Amino acid sequence: MKLHPDSQKVLDLIREAGRPPYEAMSVEEARAAYAASREATMGPPQPVTAVETIELAGPGGALPVRLYRPNVSRPLPLLVYFHGGGWVLGGIGSHDGLCRRLANGSGCAVASVEYRLAPEHPFPAAIEDATAAVRALAGEVGSLGFDASRLGVGGDSAGGTLATVAAIDARDTGGPSLACQILLYPVTDLAMDTRSHTEFAEGHLLTGASLRWFGRTYLGSRDPLHWRASPLRAERLDGLPPALVLTASHDPLRDEGEAYAQRLVTAGVMTTTWRVPGMLHGFLPMDRLISPAAPAVQTVARFLASTLGAADPATAGPTVVGQRTEVA
Repeated sequence: MKLHPDSQKVLDLIREAGRPPYEAMSVEEARAAYAASREATMGPPQPVTAVETIELAGPGGALPVRLYRPNVSRPLPLLVYFHGGGWVLGGIGSHDGLCRRLANGSGCAVASVEYRLAPEHPFPAAIEDATAAVRALAGEVGSLGFDASRLGVGGDSAGGTLATVAAIDARDTGGPSLACQILLYPVTDLAMDTRSHTEFAEGHLLTGASLRWFGRTYLGSRDPLHWRASPLRAERLDGLPPALVLTASHDPLRDEGEAYAQRLVTAGVMTTTWRVPGMLHGFLPMDRLISPAAPAVQTVARFLASTLGAADPATAGPTVVGQRTEVA
């Protein structure tokens, strides 16, 4: 499978700019570089009917959440979303364009959570914020105009880790009841020992050295194989909500994401997997430069609509057939 020309263009632009790798920067420099890359790669923001920022009571203080409401008048399903960035970078702003597309494409509201970042707040602070946000939003759905029976969690990369753990936590602590989990090229195993980690360790945007830097910065001296850092190692995955697991063909995280999907299938969880060909890690918000990004987000949004009942199932997809579906 070849790298898509647009993916290659992104790699070429990074090389031409001479941007140092994240592990060669300070945390402040890395955050600034990540923000600049998002500005350069995100297309113009889609308008949505309403955007507002609220604050929840989190374990470390006020927890900002940005709410996106599409043009739907009835009580809306709600996706609680956690951004990527290696638990060190990013925030509400870095994934604004992606959340807008998900809201518009699905007919669901999206709540983007500004969880605490490492190294100022190392593991498990982000996990604590994620689980607290899901519980708090579940308790406020009625007053916010959302449908409590149609609540999902999702996230990309490091945010995908938070979504997986939030789903397991909800199962194990008596709720809230979740209707779906949207896992976009998630981190599921910090052992980093899969074939895709070896194959794409260099030259494919997210490198092995950068991944190790993120892991050290996030965990400090904590065990990288603890299941809340590496949810592929959770004891059991049965009883979880239906899942979409999206991976990118040229991504070090590809194999661990697909291994997590297979464990969900084995545990009896209705699971749709989609390996997007020719794509790099983190491609979904890059719609300014990567032409397949926007259609891929639309496909994720249709799955979300179908799962949460926000759209006519005849127009929604991809469709789960049996326990596992591969989408080209």
